[in-house]
Order: sequence, then C-alpha cells, then structure tokens
Amino acid sequence: MVPPSLTRRQQEIFDYLREHLDDFPHPPTLDELCDALGLSSRGSLHKQIQALIEAGLVEPMNNLRRGIRLVEEDDITVAEDEGLPLYGYIAAGRPIEAIRNPETIAVPPQLRTPNPCYVLEVRGDSMIDEGILDGDWVVIEHRAQARNGEIVVALVDGEEVTLKRLEQRAGEVILHPANERLQPMHFRPDQVQIQGVLVGQMRRYH
Repeated sequence: MVPPSLTRRQQEIFDYLREHLDDFPHPPTLDELCDALGLSSRGSLHKQIQALIEAGLVEPMNNLRRGIRLVEEDDITVAEDEGLPLYGYIAAGRPIEAIRNPETIAVPPQLRTPNPCYVLEVRGDSMIDEGILDGDWVVIEHRAQARNGEIVVALVDGEEVTLKRLEQRAGEVILHPANERLQPMHFRPDQVQIQGVLVGQMRRYH
C-alpha cells in the first residue's frame, strides 16, 4: 500500500527526477544525483531514494550503483485499477485524526491523477460551500507542497488532519473553511505539513 504522503525532501527529489531525468544520458547514479542536486551527503540521499523505491515511484537498475529510473505510469495505473487506499476519516470542521484503514475503494480514472492517490471520508460541514459534504469521499494526490488556493489535506502539529483551502503568507499558514459560520485557522509554517491536494470527489445517495 502506498504511504499517505512523502516528506518534503522526498517530494522535492521525486519532482526533480520527473522534470530532469531525461537530461541524463543514462539512468543517474546516486553520486550523479548528489552532484545535480548540490547535496554533500550521499548517505542521506540513499535513504530518500530508498523511500521512493518503497513507495513504488522509482526503481533501481538491478541495483542503485547502476542508476535509478522512474516507475512507468502504466505500471502505476495497473496498481491503481485494483483500488485506491482508503485511509479513514478527515475533518471538514475542526481537525481530527485521520485513521489509517487497510481497505481499498474503487475510484474512476477521471477522478484521480497518474500520481499516487488515496481516499478519505469527510466528516463535518466546514467545506459545504465548496460542495464538499459530510460523508463524501475525497480523492487526494500525494503531495508535500501545494499552491495557494488549492484544497489540501493538512497535518497540524503532527497530530490532527483537516481538509481546508490553503493560503501561505510570509511566516504564516492560513487554512480557510468554506462555511460562512466558521473562521479561518492561523498557524506558523512549522505547524502545518501538507499531505496531499484534492483532485476528485465521490458521493453516495441513499
């Protein structure tokens, strides 16, 4: 099962590989990636690459000394056809814990991206003005970074998870609800970790 998120550093390395892997004449080795990324610690990069391998995003060419390559999107799609991980509940009100859940749920390809995604069930009504209702399932693309205005899964103080619209300012992160009865939530940047961005939504009608 794909983990719910990459660390910020892992996401940065993965994004670099997606954008620049074709610039290398052959699958890059760790030493070549260290030079390209301006890193001094080969051991630290090895740990980050190993995490990306375990997440199913990159793969070694026989071994890491021979270089690495990205996992083909077709391979990722095959795995996704078996269902996306359903990790439990997320607050669309005050933050509550997102509970890990080993179940999977079928998601149409149109509601997800080629990148790793997962599903959470919404609890609460703070995003109702965005059409996100209590009991909806939201499809989240794994990301450690997001742009202002995107609806994100935000981990607050390393403990609680919430679904809100993101605003980032100098020295401050604001999580905006979509309910006129509720006020924005203000945090220091070090209090908030982005765990994904909303890319799809599903609803059951009884």
